[in-house]
Amino acid sequence: MKLQELILRTERRLRTARLHYGHGTDNPHDEAAFLVLRGLGLPFDADLGQAADPSRVEPLVQKRIKERTPAAYLLNEAWLSGVPFYVDRRVIIPRSHIAGLLEARLEPWQPRPLRRVLDLCTGSGCLAILAARAFPLALIDAADLSAAALAVARRNVSKHKLEKRIGVVRSDLFASLGEKRYDLIITNPPYVSSAAMRRLPAEYRHEPGLALAAGRNGLDVVARILSAAERHLTHRGVLVCEVGDGRAAVERAWPRAELAWPRDEVFIARRDALASAPRTAASPRRRPTPARGSR
Repeated sequence: MKLQELILRTERRLRTARLHYGHGTDNPHDEAAFLVLRGLGLPFDADLGQAADPSRVEPLVQKRIKERTPAAYLLNEAWLSGVPFYVDRRVIIPRSHIAGLLEARLEPWQPRPLRRVLDLCTGSGCLAILAARAFPLALIDAADLSAAALAVARRNVSKHKLEKRIGVVRSDLFASLGEKRYDLIITNPPYVSSAAMRRLPAEYRHEPGLALAAGRNGLDVVARILSAAERHLTHRGVLVCEVGDGRAAVERAWPRAELAWPRDEVFIARRDALASAPRTAASPRRRPTPARGSR
């Protein structure tokens, strides 16, 4: 069988199975190409006319269909902004909207000078690594509560040979960072509301629940970050925070906050804006439960 035929056959099977996409691809064709090409150890620009052995990818296809396991977990590989990362079920699969902002070097919000960066709730370490690539003179701390997630982050930092620039830190948000201050804090924290957690497709249930769930309105962890970030930003420091579909909830909870929204899923706040942005009475109160990003 030719490689192209195998991809098309796999696509038809995935389409018939009515799977959910969103962990690196958004349609059956791209998912089939990812499973087949990477399952065979081939590059994305492989010659589609070459012979392919269907038996080598059949176990992957069956698991994708029967168990609804995301392809990235089956292959232990995810791509974000054209960069590959190792992933397994200790972390959620990289898909942050912050990646695109880092590709653009956060213009026009880039703080200057930019010497120190914190990736809070780092999970796989993907955003810390993308930040290191975007800002080659910066030193980065990658923090997460989960020791298991940090093992994956260390693997990715080593894979990209960034050990001298990225420090991996176990911390419940800012708790273990002492008095450190950063020119830039990026964070893709848990932000899925309780109601949305109950509606998640089966594929998402393979991911760590603590990396997704964030209370009734999805803002439990975001509230903790906003209440403490000012103390860990330099004078011209900037916070970049992803909140998924929680923009309306954020704007209701912090109506006086001067937040920029380069994308509906991500807000940017300068340090002085955080200092003047008290919560409303309806805002979520800080909870003692630990936060975990595992992005």
